[in-house]
Amino acid sequence: MILSNNTLLLTNGWINGAEIASDANFEVVNPATRKVVANVSDLTGADVASAISAADVAFQEWKTVPSQERAASVNQWASLIEDNAADLGSIVCRENGKPIGEATGEILQCAALLRWYAQEALRLHGSTLPVHDNQQRNMTIKQPIGVVACITPWNFPAAAVIVKAGAAIAAGCTTIIKPSDETPLIALAFARLSAEAGIPKGVFNVIPCKDPREVGDALCQSSRVRMLSFTGSTAVGKQLYTACGNTMKRIALELGGNAPFVVFADADLEKAVAAAVGARFYNSGQICVGANRFFIHKDIYAEFAERLTERVSRLKVGNGEDADTTTGPMINSAAITRLRQLVSDAVSRGAEILVGGAQTGGDSLLFPPTVLANMTPQMDASKTEIFGPVACLYDFETETEALELANDTNAGLSAYVFTGDLARLLRFSEGLEAGVVGANSANIFSNDLPFGGSKESGLGKEHGINCLEEFVETKSICIGL
Repeated sequence: MILSNNTLLLTNGWINGAEIASDANFEVVNPATRKVVANVSDLTGADVASAISAADVAFQEWKTVPSQERAASVNQWASLIEDNAADLGSIVCRENGKPIGEATGEILQCAALLRWYAQEALRLHGSTLPVHDNQQRNMTIKQPIGVVACITPWNFPAAAVIVKAGAAIAAGCTTIIKPSDETPLIALAFARLSAEAGIPKGVFNVIPCKDPREVGDALCQSSRVRMLSFTGSTAVGKQLYTACGNTMKRIALELGGNAPFVVFADADLEKAVAAAVGARFYNSGQICVGANRFFIHKDIYAEFAERLTERVSRLKVGNGEDADTTTGPMINSAAITRLRQLVSDAVSRGAEILVGGAQTGGDSLLFPPTVLANMTPQMDASKTEIFGPVACLYDFETETEALELANDTNAGLSAYVFTGDLARLLRFSEGLEAGVVGANSANIFSNDLPFGGSKESGLGKEHGINCLEEFVETKSICIGL
């Protein structure tokens, strides 16, 4: 991989401000070309112990640094990310496969998030409470929780690191990052830049590894790790939730979704179709808030299906490094196999393929954007997070029916509704069992907007004006006079 700043391509772990090599390595492969991008050190539980010690020692100093100084370091980190956005975007594009425009956009969003966290660090304060006893005064203060373990996914390998570690560091915590083995390179590049930004050694540590179990167990079992933040599947999230119980860690979980996308007959159809393309096919559909189930009122079902199919047919599948690519590859062959099985099951039960539906051929990880009509709730694709470029269309007749169908899932991360009736828009949004609702919009991400799921889609919130609250303890101080 050729970069303008070759120091950003780290292939060793990062502990206490230095690279840590290993006798064993694992390959990072470009999903678009199936070629090896890098061989990365495969760290172990012993390395986790070193990282925990480094983070614990660093925390004793970092927690005392005034918020203005922490904010300045985080802002400098953001500036360095912006300065190196082209190289960092190239790293994400090659290890993840997503289109270069999306990859670079993700990097710039990371810088914006860091600036947001730096601002909020200045506003992280306690309170003095009304007097209830003339002989006593009461107050609260906010203190960083300690060492935070961050386990991050491959689908947004840059943003997930910054959402967790950036907020934790701004709040005064120290961090240990366990990135996905599919996409460890961007986390390591961020480590290099954090050091250049003046963030002290031990505050940001990265543990790349092929088998997550040993590293994950070590993080969960250590009493010196006071919090774990995880983004990934619901199944793994439940395992981590249980594993953290023995040490009573605080835990933040952003887990899987099965988002409904409901379109009523009075909706602006063109707006709804445009939003549907973004909500389903962005990042090749490999996104937790992706619209899985499209519930379309029967009176507009045929027209919606026709318009959506026409738009989807114009999407360009290919290598993310090509400027005209809109839909990159799936992350690995298991993802391709799963998509083929979901489509095959739906077709065998009566679904109709309107566009796409078949892998491009050979051992390629490219899967064409697909629209399936005549779907039913009994099909496998209705019950699971698809995580790929497949849109499933269902029809409905009444508002009550639509709400029941939309909420018929254990997931509750995101949901979407489109209607021209303001009263219905508010009523339906309030009735949807999801942590984030797009109401006549698919644009549900903003730095100032809390993000997180309900039901089995997670615990806690990221972003928003309270973004640092997950990483601090509120201490009550009662002063006798």
